[in-house]
Parts: sequence; C-alpha cells; structure tokens
Amino acid sequence: MKIATGLYATGLYATGLFATGLFAAVVLLAGIAASHATVRIAEDRGGRIGTYVDKYQSLRSSGEQVVIDGLCASACTIILGAVPHDRICVTSRARLGFHAAWDMGPDGRAVTNREATRMLYSMYPAPVRRWIARRGGLTRHMIFLGGQQLASMYRPCYLNANAQASYR
Repeated sequence: MKIATGLYATGLYATGLFATGLFAAVVLLAGIAASHATVRIAEDRGGRIGTYVDKYQSLRSSGEQVVIDGLCASACTIILGAVPHDRICVTSRARLGFHAAWDMGPDGRAVTNREATRMLYSMYPAPVRRWIARRGGLTRHMIFLGGQQLASMYRPCYLNANAQASYR
C-alpha cells in the first residue's frame, strides 16, 4: 500500500513543516485504518438468536464500526445491544425489523417463545424499546423502524467504498 507519497517533498524539513506533515500522515493513516475497520450490514433477514449473539460478540470485541445500510431484521437487530451505540451508524436506506422470538412447535408451526422475546427486548437500547412499546411490543408481526425515527436514534453515516459488502 502506497501511503506516504508527497510527505517527503523538497523543503519539508527546511520550512519547519515537518510536524504538520507528520500530523497529516498520522491523520491519513488513522483514516485508512478506520476505513478498513467497517462492517456494512444490508439485507440481513436474521436467523437463530444464538448464532447472532456469538457473531456480534466477536464484532463487539473487534472494535469495528458498523454501518446499517438496508434491512436488518429479526435476530440481526441484536447488533443494537451487542455493539456500543457510538460504533453504529445508519444510512438513509437502513430499516430495522422487529418481532417476537419463536420456536418451531411440534406441529411444525411457529410458537412464540416468551422468555426469548423478553431477553431480546431487554438487549435493545431504551429509545428502541420505547419505540417498540408504542407499537404494541414484540409480536409475531414484524414492525419496521427506519427513516427519520431511526435517524433520530443513531448517527447518520455515508457508505465508504472500503466497507465490507455485508456481515453474515
């Protein structure tokens, strides 16, 4: 990776700009490092809660920034409780989908798992819990949070070309 082009320009030391040049290089390198440490979530319809808890704990430990740029539904929304709020941002395309947790019943039909639903709900930050509560809580029907309401809860972000295509 070629980064330092231009930092060794003629007269850099002689004009006393070495410190300024060094500072610019550090800022440039920090920006490059941060751009590689971005995870983009888009079109993730969720899955098993345990799988997402494990995946997001490792993401939390990594220190990576998270860009939500499309649908993040069901177990995907665990990201809101697993990763610190200041490391999550949302684009104008971000949409979060919430519903009650469920298990497969003996007859092959979905049966609401109340304990897992309570656990899931408790993982969400307070503003998200309030939003869900105002819509009747977590039920078997998906409810969607996006647009201005979501933007009021999370900082806006803009896609970086270096963000990963998705995190699965």
